[in-house]
Amino acid sequence: MRLSIIILSLISTIFATSCSPAKRAQYHYNKALKNGLKLVQDSDTIRITSIDSIPVIHNDTIVYEKFYTTKDTVIQFNNIYVPKTRFQTRIEYRYKTKVEKIRGKTVYKSAQPVYKTLWWPFWLGLAIPFILRFAWNAVLSKLNR
Repeated sequence: MRLSIIILSLISTIFATSCSPAKRAQYHYNKALKNGLKLVQDSDTIRITSIDSIPVIHNDTIVYEKFYTTKDTVIQFNNIYVPKTRFQTRIEYRYKTKVEKIRGKTVYKSAQPVYKTLWWPFWLGLAIPFILRFAWNAVLSKLNR
């Protein structure tokens, strides 16, 4: 009995002193600001207001009722810079550099993309119509005999 009261009071103390989600969010936001988060106005909007009038009949008279309509248009959208973690920068650096180990010495070079041109589909596509033409002529010459 006494042990369960101690455990319950310990658990309730932990929950009572723990961080709320708002405090955690504020902590991470401040941490991101320290690490280089730049606040940018997300977008600029223009609100266009137009007046529309509709004729309505009231007691045998025509009355124009005015309606105000507004339309929003986004004219600029800026991206927000989010700083990268150490892990993301390490992976990015690994893709940008090429490590060569020559005679026990490590050499870092910037990686160059290797593009190989596959020529066999080109030559095959060029040769197939000629082969089909000669085969078709051979078939037609046998049918004509």
